Amino acid sequence: MWGKGKFYRSKLIKKLLIFLLFFTTYSQKLISSPKEDILANFALIKNLSFEFKQQIGEKIERGNCQIEYPKLMYCLYENDNRKEIISNGRTLVIKNNRYNKTYFYRLKKTPLNYILDKKYIIEEIKNLEPQVTDNGNIKFSVTREDDSFIFFFNSKTFDLVGWKTIDIYQNVVIFEISNVQKNIDIDKKLFKLPAVN
Repeated sequence: MWGKGKFYRSKLIKKLLIFLLFFTTYSQKLISSPKEDILANFALIKNLSFEFKQQIGEKIERGNCQIEYPKLMYCLYENDNRKEIISNGRTLVIKNNRYNKTYFYRLKKTPLNYILDKKYIIEEIKNLEPQVTDNGNIKFSVTREDDSFIFFFNSKTFDLVGWKTIDIYQNVVIFEISNVQKNIDIDKKLFKLPAVN
């Protein structure tokens, strides 16, 4: 009689261990990683509208932007120059409205060529391990031959919240995004390049 009780307890313990092992394995599959959540969220984004803070050295500028993937961008700076940045997917324009000066660049020669390419960002993130920043955001560091980028995502919403890179003049650029709206109607005329002056 005493031997039977031991046998049943032993069998019960084995069943319990098997259940716990199965439950642990299954629950880990249900809980996705932050990287998977970021990739899933980012894949659904067609466009973004947001406010920004840009820091280059000690200089801080603010404004608002619209991005339409792939590679379309319009930003208006809230400064005395009323600077605009426009990308039509091939050309990047920086326009100083105060002095009526317009500068044209090939988008491929700028870091924005990669920053505005959602497919590129997704493919790079797939091969990277996320890191947690001091303020709790998640970052991915991308290194290319001539360029390096750090993309920042919110750890709760998994939205893109900024990037850090080097501009065409070799300055470190920190670009922070806030008040993000996703997949809204954006006027395509914003991405039309101004005439050459």
